[in-house]
Amino acid sequence: MAETVSFLVRLRFAPEDRQDVTEFLRQLAVESRKEPGCLTYIPHWSEAASDTVLIYEQYRDRAAHDAHRATKHFEKYAVGGLYQRMRERAVEDLHVVA
Repeated sequence: MAETVSFLVRLRFAPEDRQDVTEFLRQLAVESRKEPGCLTYIPHWSEAASDTVLIYEQYRDRAAHDAHRATKHFEKYAVGGLYQRMRERAVEDLHVVA
């Protein structure tokens, strides 16, 4: 059985980009949740750090995650939108406990 792929993405943005970033995240979440291998895709603005977004993502397996990164919506909203405005990016791989 394939192992579920889960991770947390932390992105930091300039305060003046918040509105655009919110819209990119909204569109990316809507489209990502339609993918057959996407189990969870939840973007959050941090209350503790107002310039920081946390995205919790979970995919059925590594192939589903790879398919996500190859979609047109990932290219448009992540690569063409979020990545162009981010100041920092970190990814934390997670392992399901139960």
